[in-house]
Amino acid sequence: MIMKVGVPPIKSQGIKTKLVPWIQSIVPNDFNGTWIEPFMGTGAVAFNVAPRRAILCDTNPHLVNFYSSIASGEITPEVVKGYLVREGGILLAKGEEHYYFVRDRFNAEQSPLDFLFINRAGFNGMIRFNRKGGFNIPFCRKPQRFAQSYITKITNQVSWVSKLIKMKEFTFKCQDFNKTIEEASSTDVIYCDPPYIGRHVDYFNGWDDAHERELFSKLSSFRGRFILSTWHHNDYRENEYVKSLWSEHTILTREHFYHVGGKEKNRNPVFEALVTNFIAISTERINERPVQYRLCEKQVGYGAL
Repeated sequence: MIMKVGVPPIKSQGIKTKLVPWIQSIVPNDFNGTWIEPFMGTGAVAFNVAPRRAILCDTNPHLVNFYSSIASGEITPEVVKGYLVREGGILLAKGEEHYYFVRDRFNAEQSPLDFLFINRAGFNGMIRFNRKGGFNIPFCRKPQRFAQSYITKITNQVSWVSKLIKMKEFTFKCQDFNKTIEEASSTDVIYCDPPYIGRHVDYFNGWDDAHERELFSKLSSFRGRFILSTWHHNDYRENEYVKSLWSEHTILTREHFYHVGGKEKNRNPVFEALVTNFIAISTERINERPVQYRLCEKQVGYGAL
């Protein structure tokens, strides 16, 4: 069985494209409410789960602004293609000088198209901001980055998201996770993909012990159902918060390899965990018959839940 997983136009470390089928497999069959994400990130999970209604939130205004611009029609596949052809041509001619010009322009004007450009031309697809809120990822050192095939790939990704949003009731909000969870009802499913405590430190507003405990408190008291993504352990250490906090809930694990990190030696396998407040049984037959996942630029075939 080959499941098609759509890839969103924005890249980031820890993107869940390869874990989407696993997450989707434990979504309750009787779910008929609103899919809510307090940490939407790239939107990979929501766009693939494709519920009828979704509220996607993040404290990073640039992520929200980008997808809101697609929803409003300000950003279309045609607009993206024209923009990348133009800016990619200048990048090829001027090299990294143009990347830093666009990065400075984005930090001053916060254009969603410029955000897409620096996200796809920055080092390792990382999203990171300094304390003043300025995007500070260096250039990937590939002036030929926006070749025709790459532009087509990104344009198709924007087209997939655009069509999906038009078919569904998707709302995008820039707000804190506390507010997002407080606004949810008991018929909703909350999916949380917060920064991984003790692993990623480049979240827009930071993430620490206080945030992790606050999230645990909010989700534990939520009257609806939730799914939380976090890390369980790797070859060197365990996530202490799984034992000290999340162990009172249902925990599923599986191994996953992250192709992120500045050096190859830092790109290691990690055991992922899905934490839920309901009895979750994955429908993936991993031990009996491995399921293959293929990432595709254009999403087809997912109906509403």
